[in-house]
Amino acid sequence: MVLPMLGALALMPSGAQAQSAGLGAAGELVDPDILRVCADPSNMPFTDKSGQGFENKLANLVAQKTGRKSVAYTWFPTVMGFVRNTLSAHRCDIIMGYAQGDDLVQNTNAYYRSSYVLVVPKGSAIEGADTIEDPKLTGKRIGVVERTPPTANMAANKLLRTAKIYPLAVDTRVTESMAERMLRDMKAGQIDAAILWGPMAGYYAKEMKADVTIVPLVKEKNGERMAYRITMGVRPSDQEWKRTLNKVIRENQKEINKILLDYNVPLMDEHDNQITQ
Repeated sequence: MVLPMLGALALMPSGAQAQSAGLGAAGELVDPDILRVCADPSNMPFTDKSGQGFENKLANLVAQKTGRKSVAYTWFPTVMGFVRNTLSAHRCDIIMGYAQGDDLVQNTNAYYRSSYVLVVPKGSAIEGADTIEDPKLTGKRIGVVERTPPTANMAANKLLRTAKIYPLAVDTRVTESMAERMLRDMKAGQIDAAILWGPMAGYYAKEMKADVTIVPLVKEKNGERMAYRITMGVRPSDQEWKRTLNKVIRENQKEINKILLDYNVPLMDEHDNQITQ
């Protein structure tokens, strides 16, 4: 599962700005003037067709820094088969956000690190909790998306008994994202807290002007890890392309961070300290 793509599902692929093959015989990208991106058409805050996601902004930055004249998208929903039908099919040459360690793609160096977060209303009795193990969460109605890593830790701490489970598979063309729905349910008093992938929680809390506290879950002592490095994904054969992207990341990290922080993405360094600029 591609962590940054959580929430966008069950969509039909649109007509892509397709070109023939992604690689030439010598391993070179076919059109050096176009950055061909594999992306979901409705997956805010990451990507959407109107170009408003932060991965859209990052794609524009990569295109600029690699001398491309434009960005072309191959749109496909983030369901099973996403990589097979986009990157592996040579319809596009880069996935802008991909969790490090998945063997379906070759990862660049990580360009950000984030975590799942605990979201609670300000002034709540739960405020101050900073782990899933905290006794303050016992018996509370906590929203969580099914089959995401926090559910395992919640199960170990007997929190699923009173949890509200939200579906992983939703069609965001016709319904709101689960992050947005959780925040609405919290405001309505239907849940006491939510556990979400940090970039989604940060973005929707800002968009909805939600009066909440967002706590990165980086102090878990047992169970699943909650923090992940996010990379760009390329084909295993694209070694030179990977080196080019690593150079872009290395030389433009401050600008990348600024884009992410503008979307209220919780950024963590390797020591679990939050990056704020």
